[in-house]
Amino acid sequence: MTHAKPNPDKASRLRAHQISLKQCSRCDAMIGPVVTGQPVASPVLLVGQAPGAKEGMAGKPFAWTAGKTLFNWFGRLGINEEQFRQQVYMSAVCRCFPGKNPKGGDRVPNAQEIEACSQWLHRELELLRPQLILPVGKLAITQFIDVDKLTQVIGRVHSIQLQNGICDVIPLPHPSGASTWHRTEPGKSLLQKALELIGRHRAWNSLSKAAEQMHG
Repeated sequence: MTHAKPNPDKASRLRAHQISLKQCSRCDAMIGPVVTGQPVASPVLLVGQAPGAKEGMAGKPFAWTAGKTLFNWFGRLGINEEQFRQQVYMSAVCRCFPGKNPKGGDRVPNAQEIEACSQWLHRELELLRPQLILPVGKLAITQFIDVDKLTQVIGRVHSIQLQNGICDVIPLPHPSGASTWHRTEPGKSLLQKALELIGRHRAWNSLSKAAEQMHG
């Protein structure tokens, strides 16, 4: 199998995109700074919900406890955190910390905030033309497919039509420590099935082989 060579023009456009993104301040209730992953021209796009309180200081998404769980999942597929960050474009529904919910946990972004931030995700879809999207958590999943219950969508491959063609979506549950969904049945088995589907996907396999070459 042949693999696409890095596209320097695409990478430069992603860097320019992130420069503009990091200057965004359109949502008054959101707490900066804007958090982004690396501007890597990848066939795989991961979409989270929004950064937590620690991610802004760390300067990268999934930098705290939920991230440890998430990267442990991908470690089962042979790619560690460093390799993942270098080879997968990490995006989110909203890019600033929404603040705390008075009832506990992080506040869920409201519809206006999601809409205001959606142009950044749409632009990334245009630039990347991903072959595989990994939405993490219900809010991210609903940006691509209809969701009633997670049990109905996780553990399956969903094909969607993007502007530039068909793309596969393999949803994942949120790796929050406050959630028991991914640690109890049927969520535990559905998570494992989703990971197996990711591991067999051609886009993921291209990353795995690149990681082997980097460390071989």
